[in-house]
Amino acid sequence: MNVPSRILVYGVHGSGKSTLAQRLAERLGVPWYPVDDLLWEPGWVEVPVALQRSRIEAICRRDRWILDGAYHGWRDVPLARADLVVGLDYPRGLSFRRLLRRTMRRLATGEEICNGNRESLGSVLSRDAVLMWHLTGYGRERRRMRAWQRDPSGPPVLLFDDPAALDHWLAGLPPR
Repeated sequence: MNVPSRILVYGVHGSGKSTLAQRLAERLGVPWYPVDDLLWEPGWVEVPVALQRSRIEAICRRDRWILDGAYHGWRDVPLARADLVVGLDYPRGLSFRRLLRRTMRRLATGEEICNGNRESLGSVLSRDAVLMWHLTGYGRERRRMRAWQRDPSGPPVLLFDDPAALDHWLAGLPPR
């Protein structure tokens, strides 16, 4: 089996991108670069898109990497270099339940997310809340993954609509 060394994990908010990226990194011995750490500074200050792009370009120039997302200002960068896109194309109910459960856990525990940032009741109830991003972006993200899968000029795309199928695929990957 030809093991990919540049992997983009993609999916709607709450689908498990970061969890999968961490599992792939451990299994394959490929470095994982959590995207949220590259996009958010302390105090939930968003990094300017030009700097986000520069950071992603630096990572994608490397021979080995895993990214757990790709966003509007630089989505083209990892797509141009990826050996594989793993798309988490789960049903809306599943991904929303996962996101809601994760959000409630983070609120209850004060768990740090990235660069010292934490979710708060105010952030969860705001118009920019991750729960709202899920509701408004779900269909768009699924259509995007499916279009990538149909595009013969892009990297191969594996879409998983069921966590058990993903686990089966992961079990078949060679350990590092």
